[in-house]
Amino acid sequence: MNRFSLSVATILIAACATCTGATGQNVHKNKKPTHKAAALAKVRADTGPLYANRPEVMQVAEDIAERRNLDRDWVRNAIGQSRYLASVAKAVTPPPVGAPKNWTLYRSRFIDPVRIRAGVKFWQANAELLQRAQDETGVPASIIVGVIGVETIYGQQNGNYRVMDALSTLAFDFPAAHPRARERSAFFLSELEQYLTLTARTSTNPLALRGSYAGAMGMPQFMPSSWVKYAIDFDGDGRVDLFNSTADVIGSVANYFKAFGWQRGIPTHYAVQFDSSTLDMPALMAPDILPTFTVAGFVSKGALLDAQGMQHPGRLALIELQNGDAPPQYVAGTENFYVITRYNWSSYYAMSVIELGNEVAAAYQMQMGVQK
Repeated sequence: MNRFSLSVATILIAACATCTGATGQNVHKNKKPTHKAAALAKVRADTGPLYANRPEVMQVAEDIAERRNLDRDWVRNAIGQSRYLASVAKAVTPPPVGAPKNWTLYRSRFIDPVRIRAGVKFWQANAELLQRAQDETGVPASIIVGVIGVETIYGQQNGNYRVMDALSTLAFDFPAAHPRARERSAFFLSELEQYLTLTARTSTNPLALRGSYAGAMGMPQFMPSSWVKYAIDFDGDGRVDLFNSTADVIGSVANYFKAFGWQRGIPTHYAVQFDSSTLDMPALMAPDILPTFTVAGFVSKGALLDAQGMQHPGRLALIELQNGDAPPQYVAGTENFYVITRYNWSSYYAMSVIELGNEVAAAYQMQMGVQK
């Protein structure tokens, strides 16, 4: 995802800068494709011109090869055989300014019977791995399960786009109308370099792998830079495989959150109400989702916490979840809530991960109780 990066639904997975890799990193083509023929046909119909026909792009390819100490002809071929995808450019076009957000609608896309059933099945099949990841990192199994469910429904929807096509389109033809077009284009060029370096090091055909329209890969939808820095060999087979190894997927998601500062035993959020007589909503909303307020400072601005929230040892942020024309919902987000948004820079995404994980956990525990 880990990406910034785009989310599985709307925006980028939180990504990192160029970084050192984990032991035994590798990329492997999905041995059990989950995409349907109709979806692939749609992608093929969308293909545009080859980047080999763009001299300025081929010059960038040569620059990448020199910068990354990669074979010049190999890089030129990989980028030259990539194609512009209009659907990718359209996918990153932001919604109209002022378009209403709707948490209830957003939630319904991710917390549904299909994902919950798939999540229970995934938990049952990987209970020991989830417990091990939780024990080693402090990241709850429910959060790990929530992320994988939101991203790909536990590997059912890993993405149908060739990663090279997606990254090349966004690196060389990011929509100019986007308010951050130059910054986003630079980001994707960096991700393209990371991807080429990763596939070269692991002797993987860069034109073979498929992912999201943003170039995110595998069951957890890691961007290339996140794969390089945070993916780990959790099954001990000497390689990292986020397409086929559920162990590596579980361990890598947990490792991602640990790297971004997950605090063991701290809730993600608390219930919050307001004291109208002292409420200073502009001050509470000013830091956005960044935990800034001490409990005392939070309360002094008119936010009311329950007994558990009043004991929180760290900082808090007021999280607003808009509901279209209906009143918004609010929670007090902790440092761990903020850590989830490093995977995808959205409070709506973070809350979906939390709530899906909780729903799956409850259904899993109920089923285990019935089986006993």
